[in-house]
Amino acid sequence: MGNSAVLPDNFGDYLAVQNAPQRFKEASEVAEKVTAAGIQLYPNLDHAAIFCDPPHIVAGPLKGLGYISGWDACCYPSPVDGCDYINVSARLPKDSLERSNGWFDHVAVVHPVDDLALDHMLAQGYGNPFIHHLTWGIVPPERAGESDFDYADRVVRFMVRARTVIANALGDTPGTLIIALPQEVIDHPDFADALPTWIDGLEANQYQVESMQGGGFLIQFFVLTGGRIEVALRSGTAQTFNPKSVHKISKDEISAIQDDK
Repeated sequence: MGNSAVLPDNFGDYLAVQNAPQRFKEASEVAEKVTAAGIQLYPNLDHAAIFCDPPHIVAGPLKGLGYISGWDACCYPSPVDGCDYINVSARLPKDSLERSNGWFDHVAVVHPVDDLALDHMLAQGYGNPFIHHLTWGIVPPERAGESDFDYADRVVRFMVRARTVIANALGDTPGTLIIALPQEVIDHPDFADALPTWIDGLEANQYQVESMQGGGFLIQFFVLTGGRIEVALRSGTAQTFNPKSVHKISKDEISAIQDDK
């Protein structure tokens, strides 16, 4: 399976981000290894998480590219390293040609709430703004008229297998498998009995299951230690993120302190 991943070669025309070349290099290397292992990725990234203060230094240039800031009418509290941040997402319109140029479907514009968070962010030496992580989108299994519950059976198993394949391909320990499913799946009378068979022996601390606010499926995990590169599968979502997922990921999975400078 060939690597068709595309990253924006005109990124610097819109955003001056000191660590962008490093993050793009890592993302490209991950895409190459993951696709070689048989995992199909979308050509452009699902999202980028960019830390900044104030938010307009990122959201403004993105608007010039056509991104719609706050498109899902949500903000996502993000407690990183014990500090308080707010994540407001921007999305490219469905008909945007910028995707073919490698621009991300979504950008999480993450800004500090107070001086404590700002000082912590700036102390890491990445600059302001900086890319925290980049997330490749995994192409989901095709759906052929089956119920949400039956599709959940297939797609959760698919991502459990993908997590093992990617870990072996990269030689790194993957992060927690965050599984956000439609509420109807979680309320299904067979869900409690089915879930252990779907997650195929994962330890309790290796996955988290929750209902997806707004509906749809969003299953994601980090693939490099320190939370620098992530993969995500989404199907039928009406929001960029799931609030409970963002809280878990921000609190337990990521840090502004990354040993890759």
